Order: sequence, then C-alpha cells, then structure tokens
Amino acid sequence: MGPAGAVAQVTLSRPAVHNAFDASLIAELRTTFAALAREGPMALRAVVLRGEGPSFCAGADVSWMRAAMALDVEGNEHDAMAMADMFETVDSCPAPVVARVHGSALGGGMGLCAVADLVVAESGTRFGFTETRLGILPAVISPFVLAKIGETHARALFPGGRRFDAVRAQRIGLVHEVVEGEAALDAAVAAALADLLAAGPTAARAAKAIVREVRGLGHGSAKWHTARVIARQRTSEEAQEGFRSFAEKRRPAWARDPDAD
Repeated sequence: MGPAGAVAQVTLSRPAVHNAFDASLIAELRTTFAALAREGPMALRAVVLRGEGPSFCAGADVSWMRAAMALDVEGNEHDAMAMADMFETVDSCPAPVVARVHGSALGGGMGLCAVADLVVAESGTRFGFTETRLGILPAVISPFVLAKIGETHARALFPGGRRFDAVRAQRIGLVHEVVEGEAALDAAVAAALADLLAAGPTAARAAKAIVREVRGLGHGSAKWHTARVIARQRTSEEAQEGFRSFAEKRRPAWARDPDAD
C-alpha cells in the first residue's frame, strides 16, 4: 500500500518469463482486483499496476498456450473466459488504476494497458498485438482495446502483429504519457497519484465510473443519467467540504499535507 494506506501496489511477479500470463497469474490478478473492489473510497484511492523485472507483461506464457492446444474447444473456452473475467475485474475496479509500463507490453499485456485508466510508459517499451504471429488472435482483449484505441487503429494493428514503440502507443491512445528512464517513470507515476489523492475520493470514483456508464447509452438516457449522478454528488458531504475548502482557501479534508511525508 502507498501513502496512508490509500494506494495499492499490484505487481506482476513472474520476471523469469517477463510476467507472461498463465492460469495461476490470471486467477491471482482476478482475486486481487476483486478484493480491492471491496475497499471503500477512503481506504483505496488508487491502484498502481506494475511488472517485476525487465518487462511489464509479455503476453501469454508459451508453455501455458502449448498446453491449451491439447484441450478441446470447451476447455479452451473455459480458459479464455477466465482471462476475460480477469480483464473485466480490472476494468471495473472502482478506484482509478495507473499502469507503470516498461520493457515490453505484448498480447495480454496490451489488454492490461487497455483496462488501466492511466498508462505511463518508459520510452524504450515495445508494444504489439502479436497474437497472429502465433496463429491466434487478440480476441479476449478486443472489447477493452477497441474502447481504448478505436476500430481504425485495431484494424491496422491486429492482423499483422507488428511491434511498435511508445510514441505510436501514445498516438493511438493506448499510452497517456511517455518518459525517459525508470526514474522518470517512477516520478510520473508519483505525479499521477498526487493528482488522484488531491481529488475527492468518491468524486474520483464517480468520474471513472461515468465513462463506463455512458458508453452504451443513447443521448436521452445519457442526459438523464448524468443529471442524476451530478445531483447526487453535489449534495454529498464530500462536495460540501470541497466547496467550503475552496472558499476558505485551505486543503479539503481528504487531501494529504505534503509536508507530512
């Protein structure tokens, strides 16, 4: 956990295989984020997702995929659904998720970038939807990736499986900030966390949630839904404290004193 226990650090810890997915890692990620989802707004303000060792996440473990080839269609569907559930659990985490990306983010690692709210990458990171180079395709991650980068970039990048750099990843919207070196990467993550910790805890969660909530709504439904959401938030004690602190020129009660660190 981070400052005042309010920031959770989730680390992919299979460095020998560049944090590639297998059934165990998929299950652990799903369990971890399901537990984090039960934390209240003050207890959990943000989550940092990172990879141990030389890479963020190099996709699926080749040995695990080779074993899957021996399964029938039903067995493969079960494996794929477990991975889809994991991505959905990360995507729907109530607290904002910041991905700290370095080394490589390939295949399923791209899916993790897609379900993170803010992605900060080291400039030397290599990205790619590399599944077709193995004769498969980026199917399970596609709903999350399409929501992040759009159809035009998916159509250009999915079929060929070419790897690309952090600059292109930022240009298509998969990455939000590119920095030079791991010290700068840590500093950028710290700055992102400072922003999140300055925001109202329930307001930050509601602001994240509304992106998902209006995604499939028509104009009329979205209008009524957003009006209800802002009405509830405006009348909350958190909003009252936010406006009082602004008028009184002081930090709101939820904001940390930087001199206390």
